[in-house]
Amino acid sequence: MNAIPIALFWALALWGLSSRKPVLLYLFFATMPVGAFAVIPTALTGGLTFTATPVVSLLLIGRTFLDRGGPAAFLTLAVLPERLMLLTLFWLVALISTLFLPRLFAGAVMVVPMRGIVSAPSPLQPNMQNISQFAYLSISVFSVFAFARLLQPAAMRQHALRAMCLGGFVTVATGLLDYASQFLPITPLLEPFRTASYALLTEIEVLGGKRVVGLMPEASAFGAQCLAFLSALYFYRRAMESPRLRDLLAPAAMGLLALCAWLSTSSGTLVGVGVFVLVTALEWLARINAGERKGAIYRQGLGGEMSVTVLAVAAVALAIILQPQVLDPVYAMVQRMVLEKQSSSSFTERGMWRSTALASLTDSHGFGVGLGSTRSSSSVVGVFSSTGLIGGALFYAFVLQCLLRQVRGATAEARFILPAFRFSYIPPFVVSLMVGDADFGGMAAFGFGIVTAVAIAERRSLPAPYQLYPV
Repeated sequence: MNAIPIALFWALALWGLSSRKPVLLYLFFATMPVGAFAVIPTALTGGLTFTATPVVSLLLIGRTFLDRGGPAAFLTLAVLPERLMLLTLFWLVALISTLFLPRLFAGAVMVVPMRGIVSAPSPLQPNMQNISQFAYLSISVFSVFAFARLLQPAAMRQHALRAMCLGGFVTVATGLLDYASQFLPITPLLEPFRTASYALLTEIEVLGGKRVVGLMPEASAFGAQCLAFLSALYFYRRAMESPRLRDLLAPAAMGLLALCAWLSTSSGTLVGVGVFVLVTALEWLARINAGERKGAIYRQGLGGEMSVTVLAVAAVALAIILQPQVLDPVYAMVQRMVLEKQSSSSFTERGMWRSTALASLTDSHGFGVGLGSTRSSSSVVGVFSSTGLIGGALFYAFVLQCLLRQVRGATAEARFILPAFRFSYIPPFVVSLMVGDADFGGMAAFGFGIVTAVAIAERRSLPAPYQLYPV
């Protein structure tokens, strides 16, 4: 039974690799919600799990750069400061750190290992997780390179936005199927997609209800995926050229994603949704206060968005007036999963992981202990504890560079995409501070890549006096 979905995946992957159409781009987003599916049997990999999205990313990277101009394009992206030089330097530091530091500090630094006993620190030792975690980070890094080249044509960016919408609907479908498995005998149909070698927490209950995990390893991972697609679709949708996609399909996907995020009952996701609401309000303020000459394009659709929000708030207020107890389940969920989180064993354990990872950075004199050496339960802590002060500074300097990208004379599409990345990056990043690791993942890789691609494409279209850097 497990062979059927594996064969189906590889058939789609090989079709995408050989097709002239952007099949791999659609497959990249569509496989994101299937994070518990090992596309290579773990018996053949020594227990390592290769999920679908990293494999698709590898094929996409190869397809993008294995042509006559590929090596030159890759080198240009890697060495120019205004492109991906900072990310390249970060990757080199991560490589050196992972190869040498676990051996240099072996036995001298205490860490919480990625596998084995995770409830107490133990002496640092080199292990296979160093290699696997570096491989995953490398795929994310080079995916940025691939997107930075692939998405320079505007037509490809539109394909990417359509593919993002597809990924959102696939996420919803997996979540609703998992939820329906409580009432219908469909669990055997989902099991072939749950073949990862790591622990899968698929039958956990909270307040008498099942935590929805979709086809991800656990509820928090599924909730984070829902939040990532919700945030991305909301802010990128105004760059979509198709009115049907922008005004109908994307809003429908967002509503269903919000429902699935709630069903995940993940405390990190609930906090992330709250941050998403705040960021949305900030974006509205920014659009309202945009300059008169160029601000009209940003204010398009703002009245409709605010009207829908006001109607939704009014409906909730009316429901509370008529039935005050209607929100009791919401209060109970927030109380249990957010307000009482500090008293839970998982909160205490994750706090211990973070403090141990930070201590390992100090004990290694700021050099770090290499990727895959220690659990961190925080993206920032994971980056710094793995790659040291130098690696962390380089990576977050690159993030800041992407957030601050500006292009003079940009087209309307570019003027939508650049701020869309800034706003959509914030909610998942806040969640990653609580449950993330050093690998920034596929959605962030897409964001870094598309803003770099837009900056390159727009700069090429400028008159010579405005081309501040060579292209």
